Amino acid sequence: MTLCPFRILEAAEGEIRIDGLNVADMGLHDLRPQLTVIPQDPILFSASLRTNLDPFGYYSEADLWRALELSHLHTFVGSQPEGLDFQCSEGGENLSVGQRQLVCLARAVLRRSCILVLDEATAAMDLETDDLIWATVRTQFENCTVLTIPHWLDTIIDYTRVLVLDRGTVAEFDSPANLIAARGIFYGMARDAGLV
Repeated sequence: MTLCPFRILEAAEGEIRIDGLNVADMGLHDLRPQLTVIPQDPILFSASLRTNLDPFGYYSEADLWRALELSHLHTFVGSQPEGLDFQCSEGGENLSVGQRQLVCLARAVLRRSCILVLDEATAAMDLETDDLIWATVRTQFENCTVLTIPHWLDTIIDYTRVLVLDRGTVAEFDSPANLIAARGIFYGMARDAGLV
């Protein structure tokens, strides 16, 4: 489902609309900059942190530092002698998993895309980093569409809508409160998670 807005998978029927525009009618160069994904396994290049954040040099130094501040990496990067020129090793192996995920969050903050996709983005996180990421998502992307494949239900309990799939079919789709009141699949998951 998350591959379809990017047109990595094309819709066999129906349509996906972003701000009223059918994505099938958009060129990929126009479409994809409007979408940002924070994956479960963060991807970093063997390059400077600056290049990892802004590979095409679109943003100012102030923009980069602001993104680092909002993604809670400001202190770490500021403590490095190289600052933004800190060299990330292949895959970001010289950073913790949490720091790599925060770099991906900083990229998303910089891009300000209209749609943010979080694919179990905090599954491998410690609770502190998980809380930092969700706090930033809630404040910095409040005017964006956020599609989340959650690892924990408490991260989406305040979302506008929840889509529950069962064997690849839409089973439920409504606000979390309405789904809990309906006492269906989502209610059972929320009960098992200790949320109701």
